[in-house]
Amino acid sequence: MCRIKIASLQLKVLEDKYDNIEKLAEMIAYGAAEDADIISLPEMWNCPYETKRFPGYAEPEKGDSWLALSTIARKNAKYIVGGSIPELGDDGRVYNTCYVFGRDGSQIGKHRKVHLFDIYAHGEQVFKESDTLTGGASFDTFETEWCRMAVNICFDIRFPESSRIPALKGAKVIFNPASFNMTTGPAHWELAFRQRAVENQVFMVGTAAARDPDASYTGYGHSIITDPWGRVLMQMDEKEGVCITEIDPAYADEVREKLPLIPARRTDVYDLCYNCHTDQEV
Repeated sequence: MCRIKIASLQLKVLEDKYDNIEKLAEMIAYGAAEDADIISLPEMWNCPYETKRFPGYAEPEKGDSWLALSTIARKNAKYIVGGSIPELGDDGRVYNTCYVFGRDGSQIGKHRKVHLFDIYAHGEQVFKESDTLTGGASFDTFETEWCRMAVNICFDIRFPESSRIPALKGAKVIFNPASFNMTTGPAHWELAFRQRAVENQVFMVGTAAARDPDASYTGYGHSIITDPWGRVLMQMDEKEGVCITEIDPAYADEVREKLPLIPARRTDVYDLCYNCHTDQEV
């Protein structure tokens, strides 16, 4: 199994959607030039991270942001894990959605954030995504030339099932575009990614936007990649930039062979049931 080069794009999000698309294209050109295989983007990369503004930026599948990512993937012959954008669903609701594109620009995956970020951080911060967003209802995987992979988004990582379900389906790499803040980031960012990597013996790829101290929501930044043994392979600071990290998906097999956690599950005592279209139970 070949090694994979992942380009983490930690961009500073601007007010104008099309300025963000243009900046993204420039940063991806750099990542592609560095021979990255997969481009990983942040959560809500095309709009400010403000709940009340998500509906105004929302666009349907195959809208302008979708088309930009598809075109860039095809022109550069790269996979793109498209962070997330506000999606206007066919039902008229708005979702926090990640699209995944193959080298030919075709959509090979999609994840709608399941767990919405509604918090009351000891009076320091109040944020309710549920005011304008609707949660998704599945944790699906997608196939690549290397291995099976998956996506969950930001707050999803705090729920063990969000990573365990893809791992049970065979995922070895799980992407988590995220926007932790200055309260939750220092406390839990690295811990969460190492924890999910160890539990599920997968690579966890967390990509965040660069910190903007003038924004109403100040993100933590610190895009990160952890390996199946729980080690931090890469962690950026808060500034805008691109970081290329090489991973070996075969290492997940090695760790799982040495420490066979998933086969050791006591499914006679407990089990994880879920609905995800065709799969009903593991």
